[in-house]
Amino acid sequence: MSIASEILTKPSLSLGIEEEYLIVDRETGNLIREASPQMLIDARKVLGEKVSQEFFQSQIEVGTAVCQTIQQAREELKQLRGMVSDVIKPYGLAIIASSSHPKASYITQMHTPRQRYETLAENMQKIAQRMVICGMHVHAGVEDNNLRIDLMNQASYVLPHLLALSSSSPFWEGRDTGLMSYRIAVWNEFPRTGLPEHFESYAELERHVSILVHAGVVEDSTKIWWDIRPSHHFPTLEMRITDVCTRIDDAICITALYQCWLHMLWRLRRENQRWRSYANMLLYENRWLAQRYGIDGQLIDFGKGEMVPYSDLTEELLTHIMPDAEILGCIEEVEHTRTILKRGTSAHWQREAYQDAINNGASSDDAIKAVVDMLIEETMNGV
Repeated sequence: MSIASEILTKPSLSLGIEEEYLIVDRETGNLIREASPQMLIDARKVLGEKVSQEFFQSQIEVGTAVCQTIQQAREELKQLRGMVSDVIKPYGLAIIASSSHPKASYITQMHTPRQRYETLAENMQKIAQRMVICGMHVHAGVEDNNLRIDLMNQASYVLPHLLALSSSSPFWEGRDTGLMSYRIAVWNEFPRTGLPEHFESYAELERHVSILVHAGVVEDSTKIWWDIRPSHHFPTLEMRITDVCTRIDDAICITALYQCWLHMLWRLRRENQRWRSYANMLLYENRWLAQRYGIDGQLIDFGKGEMVPYSDLTEELLTHIMPDAEILGCIEEVEHTRTILKRGTSAHWQREAYQDAINNGASSDDAIKAVVDMLIEETMNGV
């Protein structure tokens, strides 16, 4: 079968969502330093392979099964959050779906005692110590290798838009960073991150990866941490740029937007069209603007060569993908984008919770505790 005919084969666009959470002391709001081994055993008994430890013991990750619809993904994600919460609650702990803790110091954190993480800590040194951050990864089923590369080349355009909608890391070590997603600033310190290279085929990607493997720089492509990448383990295109969303409805909205965007790109390709590709130097500018200002700012409209309010570009995005949302049965989920624009992201709520507490006479430490309390509540009950 030729590459052209392969690309015309419709991908399943099945979904899988991975979320990373921070574990906090429910009473103090502080990030834990060390996790009880029994608690992790309990979690594995209840969730099986759907739960895993992350680099630091204060982090825990869940992953849904393969979901055929966005509604199925929502129900499973809701169940996973509830199950993890139930497991750790007897230990006096809670999870927060936030890409940074508003106060915790990375210096005090202990990494998980696994060989993979021991190696990472040794290789990355101080950079690894700063990785007290969490993200959300969305897998979309794209079974054909060359189609996966073709879609990745075009999908980079929308990544800043998705990042802005997800922002949940405005604080770092007790201070407001001035950024909507400080997580990205921390993550950028790692090698092999950021926007992906442009490849003409899956074979070309494999050739480049094999050079790194042969040189002993990486063991395999799991150590290539681009904002979007072909998964090493699954026939999926994995979107990795976003912060973890505090509210489930926001996470599902972003997942649906990503799924619809890929469907639109495939639909255009089937009609002998394609989304225009832009140089990474331009895309990085929008990535930075999304990291700094989120939905409050502007992004560059590359066609016009002008800065345009994020809300205007979002309406244009929704117009492009609405036929695809109808096909995929997720119109309500993608239209939730407008709700996020009206009431803000987690980064907004964190700043508001902090300022409200300060205005009511709270100390800075007590205001930080108010932020954590809000995050605990919204992680489990926010809509």
